[in-house]
This record gives sequence, structure tokens and C-alpha cells, in this order.
Amino acid sequence: MLSIEEPSIALSATNEQVISPADKTRRCIAGDQATVLSDIYQDHCNIVVWQRNLAKELDQSVAKFLASNSHFQTSMTLSPQDAFTPIHKALGASGLTAVLSSNIAELVDMFCCLFDLGQAGLRLTALDKAMCPRFHVDQVPCRLVTTYQGAATEWLPHNRVNRCKLGHGSEGKPDHRSGLFADANDIRQLSAGDVALLKGERWEGNEGAGLVHRSPALLSGERRLLLTLDIS
Repeated sequence: MLSIEEPSIALSATNEQVISPADKTRRCIAGDQATVLSDIYQDHCNIVVWQRNLAKELDQSVAKFLASNSHFQTSMTLSPQDAFTPIHKALGASGLTAVLSSNIAELVDMFCCLFDLGQAGLRLTALDKAMCPRFHVDQVPCRLVTTYQGAATEWLPHNRVNRCKLGHGSEGKPDHRSGLFADANDIRQLSAGDVALLKGERWEGNEGAGLVHRSPALLSGERRLLLTLDIS
């Protein structure tokens, strides 16, 4: 279990001075240890990345699972005390899925500990195309994302985004033509195995600075296994 000293996330508005999105400074914090995830509480940060390398046994478990479950999807609400059993059951309750189930349960435990939660909302999906192909922000306080196999989430640094071009502001133009970002080199991408916390629009004090991100385009025949955890 990840131990932290920061207080739980506050979801309600306060009377503090409102700062326009253009005046807010946000950056990415990354590290190769799980403890970096607690840096999500830093005001100037809107994405934290645990640069995780998957163990060979876990990597093999994921590959074998995807090979026989190419259209798998499940969602559930889990408590950290009893996450393994429902996950393992959903994945088929076999020796093949035990390693993956254990790893997911561990992430549920860490996520709930980090935010002092009694439960978390889980979604696990096998994809052969982009689920959310347009850049967008999430209307949540914070979301954990990790791609176990395949191309991982793409995102834009806060200071490289013209937020007026999000959603209807794009006037129907694709992201690369709408003026949302100036150059394709502005786009950042997570790696398979990375565990990222994406701060959303409903994190107190982060209004107008939620991380702008999208699902990656996949090559023909490519499979992706995506896990997300939300504050339930």
C-alpha cells in the first residue's frame, strides 16, 4: 500500500481567487518509483507518471489474455480490501489471469490509499481502435490510466494548448487543423506500463487546467488493454 501524508482531495469550491487558465502553470512530474504518484497533490502539476516497466510474467499474462479476449470489457466498483476476487472472476478466474488480476488489485489499493477512498470505479477494456480519438479534458477530479499493452495515451502540456479550440471550439475541424496545438511535436505520449494520474477539471483549484489528452490511433491488427480508475 502506498503511504502518503497529504490530505484527501477536496471536491467542493472555495472562495479563493479565480485564476484564468492562461495564467495557470502546470507541468508533468515523472519518476520510476510508485511514490511519485503522491506528487499529484502539488498545485502546479496536472499529470504524474510512474514510469513502470512491466515484469516479464505480467507482460506474458496480458499478451495471452488479449489473444483470447480481443473484445473484452468490464466495469465495476471495487473496495481496496476485496478487489482481487471480482477482478479475477471477471477475467475468467484462471491461472492465466491471476498475475494480471493481482496487479490490477494492487493499483486499486494504491489509488484508494492515495485519495483516502472506500471504493473506486474500474474500467478495463480491450481496444482495436481509439476509444476517445479527439483531445479532451475529463470532468472528474482525477483519473488513473495505464495501458498494459499497445499504444498508450497521448496528452498535451498545458502551455501548448489553445483551450478555446476544445470541443465545439474546434468548429468541427480535426485536432491537427483546429489550432488546438501549434505543432505535432507538442504531443506527448505515455508508454505501455506507465501508470499516470490525470488531474481533471473537477480537482479543486485546477479548473481550466485539466489535462488535455486523447486515445492513440492504433495500427491495423494492434490490440490495446486499457485500465482506468476513477473516484467513485
